[in-house]
Amino acid sequence: MNKKYNYIDLFAGCGGLSLGLHNSGWQGVFAVEKNKDAFLTLKHNLIDKRKHFIWPDWLPQTNLDIDQVLKDHKENLENLAGSISLVVGGPPCQGFSVAGLRKEGDQRNNLIHSYIKFIEIVKPEMIFFENVKGFTLEFKKNKKGGIKYSEFVLKALRDLGYKVKGELTELSVYGVPQRRTRFILAGVRSDVKSTIDVDDFFKITKKNSANFLRKKGISINTNLSEAISDIQKSNGYIDSSENKNFKAGIYGNPESSYQKYIREDCENLFPNSHRFANHKKEIIEKFEMILQSPNKNISINKELREKFNIKKHRVVPLSKTEKCPTLTTLPDDFIHYSEPRILTVREYARIQTFPDWYEFLGQYTTGGKRRVNEVPRYTQIGNAIPPLFGEQSGLTLKKIIDNAATSTGA
Repeated sequence: MNKKYNYIDLFAGCGGLSLGLHNSGWQGVFAVEKNKDAFLTLKHNLIDKRKHFIWPDWLPQTNLDIDQVLKDHKENLENLAGSISLVVGGPPCQGFSVAGLRKEGDQRNNLIHSYIKFIEIVKPEMIFFENVKGFTLEFKKNKKGGIKYSEFVLKALRDLGYKVKGELTELSVYGVPQRRTRFILAGVRSDVKSTIDVDDFFKITKKNSANFLRKKGISINTNLSEAISDIQKSNGYIDSSENKNFKAGIYGNPESSYQKYIREDCENLFPNSHRFANHKKEIIEKFEMILQSPNKNISINKELREKFNIKKHRVVPLSKTEKCPTLTTLPDDFIHYSEPRILTVREYARIQTFPDWYEFLGQYTTGGKRRVNEVPRYTQIGNAIPPLFGEQSGLTLKKIIDNAATSTGA
């Protein structure tokens, strides 16, 4: 194990951040993810395929709840204190998201306290934390003025002896073909004296991005068509190997440098998780008419909503020449830019910068009350940190630790 660059991933999801750290030279110790399907996706790709995590013998290699880990393995976690370079990850974002119900009393919001408890016990040298934009907003219904959870976390980590810096960060400027703003926090334990200040994390990462992308052969301005045009339905399709009543897409020739990059190391003959939805005839006709409207890349207006009898709060006809709006966990929020259908799971993954070799497990979708507990493939990807941004962040975090020494010696 490379102790200098080791880390633990909390609330790991399907592994977007871990994949980014893997690509930037970090060594995973273990990951904590409560949902079975999301963990199976992470395990399939980063444990079974890439052997990225060393995984301690005392921790079951399965989906785990952080509170259970804290309860059952406190002594083992205490024994890790001082040996972990980095803890990454942010609590589930649904309770904070402005795209969701945004409930201050959402039980998932309490996981912030579990996160802080974990940091207090393990005492990593550095911290990297991500959450939705709504994490920085007050819950206005609170009569006491509301809570900005970002401020709570910043104060709690400072009280634990960390120097921390948090900013709202637009991920599209890091080459992600999507407009996606997230709250990013970087922190360094106070006894870790680095010549690179944690306040400079964002400046350094952004400054290095152009050269990073140039080496990858991709552009900062990759648009939606450049991300997914080689796997659109018009290129051809076959019977789905997973579901006999569905069609699945095939590969066309790569049409952009991004597509060549995203297909590297992929040995699959056909794109994974590229099953097309079975839309009813009237839905297809409705989508075709919407695509012919002049409003692109924005939610359809009241007139079109009434004309097509659409009750959904948000339906966005996408534009091929622009970056995608922020992906949600609901695929029927978007209409493909040139085909009357929703996006596939693989197209979601492309927009989130997951490479084509990364395969997703579990159900494709779910609905109703099951959405509280189930994390299907669309949701796994919609909740993920884009690996391309995770990789660039990982490189900056390595720079900080490379230029650091602790008060007890390096």
